[in-house]
Amino acid sequence: MNPYAQRGAPKARNLEWTLTWLVLGGALPAVLVSLWFLWRQAAMAPEIRWTLTAAVLAAWIAAASAARQLAVRSLHLIATLLGALREGDYSIRGLSARSGSSMAMVMREVNDLGSTLQRQRTEAVESTVLLTHVMEEIAVAVFAFDPTHQLLLVNKAGERLFGKPQADLLGTPASGMGMDEYLSGESRRLTDRAFGGRQGRYEVRRAMFYRDGRPHHLIVIADLSQALREEEQAAWQRIVRVLSHEINNSLTPIKSIAHSLRRIVDRAAAAAGFERSDEVSQGLSLIEERSGALGRFLRAYAQLARLPKPQPKPFSMTELMTRIVDLEKRLPVRMAASPEIRLVADSDQLEQALINLVRNAVDASLETQGNVTVGWTATGDWVDITIDDEGKGLPDTSNLFVPFFTTKPSGSGIGLALSRQIAEAHGGTISLENRVGSPGCRALLRLPIRK
Repeated sequence: MNPYAQRGAPKARNLEWTLTWLVLGGALPAVLVSLWFLWRQAAMAPEIRWTLTAAVLAAWIAAASAARQLAVRSLHLIATLLGALREGDYSIRGLSARSGSSMAMVMREVNDLGSTLQRQRTEAVESTVLLTHVMEEIAVAVFAFDPTHQLLLVNKAGERLFGKPQADLLGTPASGMGMDEYLSGESRRLTDRAFGGRQGRYEVRRAMFYRDGRPHHLIVIADLSQALREEEQAAWQRIVRVLSHEINNSLTPIKSIAHSLRRIVDRAAAAAGFERSDEVSQGLSLIEERSGALGRFLRAYAQLARLPKPQPKPFSMTELMTRIVDLEKRLPVRMAASPEIRLVADSDQLEQALINLVRNAVDASLETQGNVTVGWTATGDWVDITIDDEGKGLPDTSNLFVPFFTTKPSGSGIGLALSRQIAEAHGGTISLENRVGSPGCRALLRLPIRK
């Protein structure tokens, strides 16, 4: 409550009548004196005396009424201006009164207040728009929860993290999203878990903000998996380039010298008329053969460092998978019933990635005489391509995408690493995990459907 009202200031609804009574009371002595002199004039006709008396009383009452109306109009004008400001209409301005008057000062202050509020609202709107654009464009997922732990706000990165649109996420309790544990405890933590079916390493930060005087929770989730993989990939590319350069510089002359020595030995044996030594010839042939194999091995790894950027073009998913299935002759690969989808991507690179995945699935199924099934489904703006095998499964999936790591005796450790690099270059993901309720494992390649 206003402290001035508590000290006996006149109430607004009585101000007009107070002013009226003040005018009547102030003019009352003059009215009484004028009437006394008027009625003391004995020579004046009664009609004139009553007429002048009525005129004096009418002027007295009219002056009081005019003062009251002036106060009412001024107060109503001020109330209208302040009401417009309260409603958020800052475009209304009061007319300037006579310069130097109190009303002019009030109008000036009210108009200045409207200009200030209008400028502040414009700045607030611009700041809100900027903040909205920043939240939509940043790569980290932002979630805001109200005091009852219901989701109040989410940005586009949060939608992608859970694979759901904002309309489906808003109002969801934190427990239903698996995020209730992040609303308490440490404000910053690292976690390895799956969001929206996507496994990865995430950094989770929590902050508090107030809205309408009530505490709200702000959760920021940053996916570190992509950054870690990019750093890992860059490190392997540097290693491959160094190894390729240094080893190739030695392999080329070794292979050439071994070939030359074998020819010299053959010519010397033929010229001397004795049989050549099989051990020497076999040893030189082995050196030459292994040098060539090692060179091819390094050239295969060099693909990691020289993978070109994708060249997107539209193509049919059915036609692509049909070509890949027809390439595998060791085991029939079954194609599950899948919708017709046209993707805009680099079909050559995707074909290489899928060939690697299908080949791994066939290798696993050959050991158990199992089957291999490929298929795909469209979910929103994504297409999920699955390759299911019926092998023995995988004992450990943590190192599958590490270059040089392989679980096959004759494997090179390049196929899965290259496939993941191709998938991520297209804005997608790739995962490999054991199937639930069935033998074998499933490779999942998720790609965006670009139009």
